[in-house]
Amino acid sequence: MATVGAFGGGVYAAVRVSPQHLSAAAAGAEQPNVTTVALDPSRLEARAAVLYDVGSGRVLYQKNANEALPLASLTKLMAAQTVLSRKDPTTPVLITKDDVRSEGDSGLQVGETMPLGDLISLALVASSNDAITAAASALGADPIEKMNAAARELGLTQTHFNNPTGLDVSASVSGAYGSCFDVARLASLFYTNYPEFFELTTLPDVRVDGGAKKEITLPATTLPLQNIPGFVAAKTGYTDLAGGNVVALFDLEPGRTVAAVVLGSTHEGRFSDIRMLIEAARKSL
Repeated sequence: MATVGAFGGGVYAAVRVSPQHLSAAAAGAEQPNVTTVALDPSRLEARAAVLYDVGSGRVLYQKNANEALPLASLTKLMAAQTVLSRKDPTTPVLITKDDVRSEGDSGLQVGETMPLGDLISLALVASSNDAITAAASALGADPIEKMNAAARELGLTQTHFNNPTGLDVSASVSGAYGSCFDVARLASLFYTNYPEFFELTTLPDVRVDGGAKKEITLPATTLPLQNIPGFVAAKTGYTDLAGGNVVALFDLEPGRTVAAVVLGSTHEGRFSDIRMLIEAARKSL
């Protein structure tokens, strides 16, 4: 099913793909090789979870890790990856009315021009919908198709995007779908390619020049994770359809980084789930 709407000053067409379709497609995909980390899946509030060794690519723990679920704002990682792989962070981006129509007000001013890198920073640290919409507009025509094409090129077979924010399209259709396994791989790749952006999520807030002699300061959404030892980077997400989502990277020990992902948890439970996964991983060392 295709939906057409305004986006970034233009028109986009996105194919709405159901999670059932994606999960069926993934059924034939190679299942991750799991090295067991001792943790009872019933202790997690999340519907799905994974612990992924960034260095080796091994799955250390999984709960429904290949099930396609709503991604919420974890979608912004794919949007950032796609944009930064094609555009320099210094690229000027004109803020339009379409950019600021998304849920939430990040202080962006229509008619102002901002560096792409500042928009990405706002999107990753504060989960700004306005900022990632403006950033994705730098891709030109068909930004959503470019995101989906990039996902296919990266082998993210259980992932599909309907918008760059992850906001629910309707009461029954999410802005994006994907599996914990795909999200872990995406986050690992993004950290490898753009650590200077992902590591900003360890800060308490993000500050950028908003134009007209105005500074934009927004709090980080990752604050509940920042006191966990070894915290490296994270992206959070929450919508009615998705529930609470998080992907977070931690150093278990020097030279060993893991990605922990939870999908379909609760607003607060997503953070306790991540903490539980990391504690279990450390006990397995």
